[in-house]
Amino acid sequence: MNDTDPAAGPTGAANSPPRARLRRRYLSLGLGELAAAGVFVFLCAATIGPRLPDATDRLALWSAVLPLVAILVQAGVYWLLARRWVARSAMPGPLAVLYRALRLLNVALLAAGLAGVVHWFPGGGVGAALVVGAWLFGVVEYLNYFVVRLAYPPTRWLAEVGRWRVPRLMLDVRR
Repeated sequence: MNDTDPAAGPTGAANSPPRARLRRRYLSLGLGELAAAGVFVFLCAATIGPRLPDATDRLALWSAVLPLVAILVQAGVYWLLARRWVARSAMPGPLAVLYRALRLLNVALLAAGLAGVVHWFPGGGVGAALVVGAWLFGVVEYLNYFVVRLAYPPTRWLAEVGRWRVPRLMLDVRR
């Protein structure tokens, strides 16, 4: 969740060169997204999934979570790779092509996830809320990385989200 604009605002020591600050920020964002993906997998596999009443509820949960995890992993890898070219050059062409393809693939993943959620929709209220919430979170993450930037610091969120900025990943892909 790119909660601040990595290209703006300090993220390290005040005297650090801008590239060094951005590289630290990108490292933090990349590791954060990969950690979040791991947490979602752990929650589904070890805590929430086993407590759901039947196999179809677990299938619905995984249908909702897998697209989210895929998007989080893609975002984490992007931030880590972007450390190589930040403030120095453009995203390598083959990587830009890959992320253009992933943008389309993610729509298909979210659609397939929604189909699974609908097909195996949990009967219980808590399970249903978790499944729908996880799938919607995946949609928000997709939008945030591939369509319009949605993540800002809480104190600036209302002022910034209405500006409909292009996400950093898509700016790099288009360069």
